[in-house]
Amino acid sequence: MTEMKDLTPRFRHVRLLLARESGHPAGDTEEGYDLLVPLDGEGRLDAGEWKTHQAACRVRHFSNGDTEKVGRLRRKPGGTWYFDYVEGEQDDEIGFKLGDERFVTGEYVSIGRAGKMHTYQVSRVEKP
Repeated sequence: MTEMKDLTPRFRHVRLLLARESGHPAGDTEEGYDLLVPLDGEGRLDAGEWKTHQAACRVRHFSNGDTEKVGRLRRKPGGTWYFDYVEGEQDDEIGFKLGDERFVTGEYVSIGRAGKMHTYQVSRVEKP
C-alpha cells in the first residue's frame, strides 16, 4: 500500500456532501464521499498521475457519519471514471462526466449509485 509520504504533490483529500434533492431539501452533511485523488492545476482529475498511482486513489462512502464502503477510483476504457468497491460491476458507482468536473470547493459533481444519479457538492479540498 502506498504511504502518504509517497504521494505526489497533486494528491488532494476531497470531501463531497449530498446536495439538495428530493427527500433531502437541504442536502445532507451526513452522507457523502471522501476521496484521495490527484488533481491537476484546474482541480480536475489528473489521469496521468492516477495511472501511475492507482493503488493510492481511495474512495470512502459514508452515511450518517459511518463508513459504508471503501474502494478505489477507477477508469474505464474511453475515460469514464467510477468508484469500485468489490470485484465485478454490480456495485460500481459511475461518475457523470467526472473527467470534466472541477473538484473545487462549492462545485457540484454527480454520481450514479443504486441505479439513481445523485448530486454532491465539493465541501473541502485539501492536501492529505
